[in-house]
Amino acid sequence: MDNDSFNKPSNDLIGDILKEYSKTGGMDNLKGAGKPISEEYFSGDIFQHFQKIAKDAGFKPHWLKLQHEIKDELNDIAQKYANGEKEGLQFRVTKVNEKIMQYNKACPPPMQKGTVRLETIDSAISRW
Repeated sequence: MDNDSFNKPSNDLIGDILKEYSKTGGMDNLKGAGKPISEEYFSGDIFQHFQKIAKDAGFKPHWLKLQHEIKDELNDIAQKYANGEKEGLQFRVTKVNEKIMQYNKACPPPMQKGTVRLETIDSAISRW
């Protein structure tokens, strides 16, 4: 192997995209351009930085969206069950339990929840 093989330019796809974007003026009016970066972005670890930036941008993790969907679905099922509308509720509970399993796979371990039963739907709501 010769020294020239080490000096060959690498294929930098992201760099090429950014250069092309800059040429077309895409980098001219970026929010916060020219302002110093906050000191808080230099403290903590990389994951904490990602979480902060994602939260500031309005990003919600998939498991958090599932949590809200499950809670809304449980409330609706409980209301119908309390009103005596029992048709189709067992099927909906089965579907909610499938979502709970997805949620448990994605959420932090301390936040995992158990599945629910139609007969104990009211107590299940208090856990969500």
